Amino acid sequence: MSKVSTALTIAGTDPSGGAGIQADLKTFQELRSYGMSVITSVVSQNTTGVKDVHHLPVEFIRSQLEAVSSDMPVHAFKTGMIASMDMMKVIAEWIPEVSAPYVMDPVMVATSGDPLIEEESRGYLRDHLLPLATVVTPNIPEAEFLLDANVETTADMKQAAEQICTRFGAGAALVKGGHLEGDAVDFLFDGSTIHEFKSERIPTSNTHGTGCTYAAAITAYLSQGVPLEKAVKRAKGFVTEAIRHSLDLGKGSGPTNHFAMRKEEHINDN
Repeated sequence: MSKVSTALTIAGTDPSGGAGIQADLKTFQELRSYGMSVITSVVSQNTTGVKDVHHLPVEFIRSQLEAVSSDMPVHAFKTGMIASMDMMKVIAEWIPEVSAPYVMDPVMVATSGDPLIEEESRGYLRDHLLPLATVVTPNIPEAEFLLDANVETTADMKQAAEQICTRFGAGAALVKGGHLEGDAVDFLFDGSTIHEFKSERIPTSNTHGTGCTYAAAITAYLSQGVPLEKAVKRAKGFVTEAIRHSLDLGKGSGPTNHFAMRKEEHINDN
């Protein structure tokens, strides 16, 4: 039997399938890692926004974590939406039990602009979960929150990536430039070196779930033993194609296309 790489996502749901747990599992599957999930919140949302949220009891989240890790290997894992401080505490207590790369997607606001995390919990995420992360993947607004500083240029992005590591103890930081003009440029600080990842900016508003998909792709590659810089480079290629062939579904910001790297005809191509 061939060795199977496993990837775990700890996040909220998206019944419309473009973000959250659903996007993560699709990404793991496309990149050939066995996907597992622990649900933190059940979210009623679609391409136009968040309608309602039901947070699962903290003890049930703990039960899910223990059920997975007591039975299955976890080769890499990621966190997405963690809405409350109590949830974060349970996850922080569990992390030392698994010796695996941890990708933190510091989800705070949905693509639609709806908040996904309690205000008081943001500081806890920064001060207690961030130091446990192998790599954290903030977009510019998230980086600005973490550092309480404006990030307006590529020079600011590089500095932000370094400061997130040096000030808060993250192993590495990938600051994503999707909110700037020009090419889509991201900067990874790996603890010693800045790496740049650039792609053309694709003119589409269908970007629902982009951050989830990018972080999930990094997680999948790390689960397969790919070094961090190469994992980010491959994940950047995956998410770029997912945006290039994004799906014009829904009345709001449509989802990225997780099938875009397949060799057969793209779902959205005519």
